[in-house]
Amino acid sequence: MLTHISVRGAREHNLKGVDVEIPRDTLTVITGLSGSGKSSLAFDTIYAEGQRRYVESLSAYARQFLELMQKPDVDHIEGLSPAISIEQKTTSRNPRSTVATVTEIYDYMRLLWARVGIPYSPATGLPIAAQTVSQMVDRVMQLPEGTRFYLLAPVVRGRKGEYRKELAEWQKAGFTRVRIDGEFYEIEEAPALDKKYKHDIEVVVDRIAVREGIETRLADSFETALKLAEGLAYADLADGTVAELTQSTPFVPSEVEGRVSTSLDTNGKNVTGGAMKGAGVPDNRIVFSEKFACPVSGFTIAEIEPRLFSFNAPQGACPACDGLGEKLLFDEDLVVPNHDLSLKKGAVVPWAKSNPPSPYYMQVLASLAREFGFSLDTPWKDLPGEVRLIILHGTGGKPVTLTFVDGRKSYDVKKPFEGVIGNLNRRMLQTESAWMREELSKYQAAHPCETCGGARLKPEALAVKIAMTDISTTTRMSVADALPWFLDLPNHLTTQQNAIAERILKEIVERIGFLNNVGLDYLNLDRTSGTLSGGESQRIRLASQIGSGLSGVLYVLDEPSIGLHQRDNDRLLETLKRLRDLGNTVLVVEHDEDAIRHADYIIDMGPGAGVHGGEIVAEGTLEEVLANPASITADYLTGRREVPVPAKRRKGSGRKLTVHNATANNLQNVTASIPLGTFTCITGVSGSGKSSFTVDTLYAASARALNGARMIAGKHEKITGLEHLDKVIDIDQSPIGRTPRSNPATYTGAFTNIRDWFAGLPESGARGYKPGRFSFNVKGGRCEACQGDGVLKIEMHFLPDVYVTCDVCHGQRYNRETLEVKFKGKSIADVLDMTVEDAVEFFKAVPPIRDKMAMLAEVGLGYVKVGQQATTLSGGEAQRVKLAKELSRRATGNTLYILDEPTTGLHFEDVRKLLEVLHALVEQGNSVVVIEHNLDVIKTADWIIDLGPEGGVKGGEVVAEGTPEKVADNPRSFTGGYLKPLLERGKKAPAKELQFDEAAAE
Repeated sequence: MLTHISVRGAREHNLKGVDVEIPRDTLTVITGLSGSGKSSLAFDTIYAEGQRRYVESLSAYARQFLELMQKPDVDHIEGLSPAISIEQKTTSRNPRSTVATVTEIYDYMRLLWARVGIPYSPATGLPIAAQTVSQMVDRVMQLPEGTRFYLLAPVVRGRKGEYRKELAEWQKAGFTRVRIDGEFYEIEEAPALDKKYKHDIEVVVDRIAVREGIETRLADSFETALKLAEGLAYADLADGTVAELTQSTPFVPSEVEGRVSTSLDTNGKNVTGGAMKGAGVPDNRIVFSEKFACPVSGFTIAEIEPRLFSFNAPQGACPACDGLGEKLLFDEDLVVPNHDLSLKKGAVVPWAKSNPPSPYYMQVLASLAREFGFSLDTPWKDLPGEVRLIILHGTGGKPVTLTFVDGRKSYDVKKPFEGVIGNLNRRMLQTESAWMREELSKYQAAHPCETCGGARLKPEALAVKIAMTDISTTTRMSVADALPWFLDLPNHLTTQQNAIAERILKEIVERIGFLNNVGLDYLNLDRTSGTLSGGESQRIRLASQIGSGLSGVLYVLDEPSIGLHQRDNDRLLETLKRLRDLGNTVLVVEHDEDAIRHADYIIDMGPGAGVHGGEIVAEGTLEEVLANPASITADYLTGRREVPVPAKRRKGSGRKLTVHNATANNLQNVTASIPLGTFTCITGVSGSGKSSFTVDTLYAASARALNGARMIAGKHEKITGLEHLDKVIDIDQSPIGRTPRSNPATYTGAFTNIRDWFAGLPESGARGYKPGRFSFNVKGGRCEACQGDGVLKIEMHFLPDVYVTCDVCHGQRYNRETLEVKFKGKSIADVLDMTVEDAVEFFKAVPPIRDKMAMLAEVGLGYVKVGQQATTLSGGEAQRVKLAKELSRRATGNTLYILDEPTTGLHFEDVRKLLEVLHALVEQGNSVVVIEHNLDVIKTADWIIDLGPEGGVKGGEVVAEGTPEKVADNPRSFTGGYLKPLLERGKKAPAKELQFDEAAAE
């Protein structure tokens, strides 16, 4: 029996012939410095080989549909299982993809609503049901014996017409009597009908008194009536009301296929639309329908199938928004972003920025000003609300006099004014220019669809309810609210419905339970996948995998703890252990201290990053690794090294930036101040509102005011203190480029300097080479055989595409003539293949290049190659490349930097280096705001705003704010509880400062 996964001679990327034995059926953590080779070992070697071997076992036909992986550079691997990779970038960005669809919860929900849901009439609010002829007969036979009634076929309901031809046809078919607008007539004596008025006509199919033995006659009559009236029939009682006759013999509903299919409830009230006051149905009428149809409104549901509840299928999707739940509409806040500007100064941006500027628009506004008595010099915020409404949305068909000047002539036009937004809508519909559409779309934002209200579904789907709740209302619940709702649902179902729903509910409850267990209880089930963070999407896939219940599988995970508060970490670790206990091998690339301490086996990579890494520094159990003096990870875990707590907290510049009454997403009227000139951390449990406050509100509103960005900020009253800043920069984890041609050198602008430097060399001057000669994106200096890619893609159909090194340039991207130009014996291809730290030394005499490279090295990216493809950089690395780019710019001292979890993918040692950089930014007078869970970062902050107390609807409040010491003393703060022991440990051993300026710290 195999007990280990044995890897021999792994040389993928920077691995240096690594040999390792990983025990099977354990939770193994691979840790180490950023760039030390963790992902190269876990994903590019072990997972890639496990996946490749599994796929190769399939037929050639099946393989052509699968993305195959290339054989990693390794001598040999033994003991592998089929491998599943759960990475951070795997969730779909499709707007149709939601938490419920990704986890398959929605598929089961559709089945549940289709099988046990009851349709309700929008007109009456009561259930509508499909009945068989047998059920109709049973219903009539439950009336007291001797009850007389007419069986009618409602052939015309509220329609205009004379109906002479139809009356003749009914008479020809053998019917003798009709009821027209409430009066009975022999057909030959029927009055002439006025075609201008609506009429009701019912054909009298039978007149019956209830007694034993009439069941066969009743069934025939019902069939005739249903055929005549397209599935509807009325039983109108000749004596008394339905309620009176059913008091003594309450009707007991029958159940067919788990769906209530009655026309009367146990109290004798007509639940398909009859016998209801104010519903337009007489008290003496029982309505029968063989379709799901409301006899009052005519509302029908043809068939209740799972596809009726799918917003991705035409049968269920709202036709107005095609199932997206939102539409792109011109947004008032983007059309008039700055309310302090007047109309004359360009408050209406799309009209003020028309290219070329149009005098027509100013003449229209001037005419409106004369007509409605306002000034074009008045700031937008001071204009009366009615005037602003007219400017944006027009006069609603009411004509106004518009005066235009053409040369020296002036003329008046009297016509309704369409409004700025009406004008933009018309131009968007009429233009055939792609450029114009793109330009106009900058003023559009997504708004809930006015037809379905964001529910994504047709009215027919929303009419079907379980426990009086439609499927859309349930998906809008958070995981924490949905779990008890589904657990309680059996108490609201009949015995037969429970029998049908039991297995479906088991699957739904299990999946929602897994989401709850991995710390995602705050997520709404209808949350779109594209809005999830990398850690959230990874944990959703993790929950799905536990739900599959596989064993004997190798799971490889990439930092599942990202975005998770320490409080929620325990639940995640329990989930990973559960996956292991099912009989799987769980391999996790992780920096989190809790994860490392809970691992069965630890592999520590290093000793450095990039070319200095790729070796195993320490491996074994926690005790064995902690005892290893060569492990930097062990140094931090044992306290031999640590990120120091600053001796003093900065007070800042004395000014502050305050967000007033923010209500975006789950924020509950949050007002919070950020002291400028400080390092501020926004903390709180997952889903507490950190991103809503910091990114959606603070950054979006600041960027609009300071950078002129066209963004919609989360709802808030105002932001004060922006006058103390000159710009705001958001450094997120989105890729720095989506093609292999983008790299750190091109993104930071260093590549332009490198090309200029090579173009300025004497050899280039002699040959007449310009900077463009050294670009691999344009013809001239690049290798045309591979068009500057360095590799050729060979399509292999059912085998994986093979990338072979270009045999002309040998992977160097440039042609021979370009490569002959050298600096210090290195061509431009050699420079792109250098690591950043080598480039710093190589270009030490060229300040523009050296400084940009030094900045990359300073943020901990010295191991990355200058020309490394952007697609191979992790989210954390991409964020640090952006940070380096911003740092290399001249600092103004009045900049606000906003970072979202910059420690993603960083080892303890890398966190220490990053903090030095961020604190250096603050020393220059700037303000840094960081959303963070990492306690090493939080403990060095000058100010903390802790949100919570819980996630989702139970969060969105400021739980604590102040210095780390003040937050640590607050019993309501979960963050403070974890912070306190760290700060106390820091007090016992006086820490050296993070290179703070003493004067600034006072």
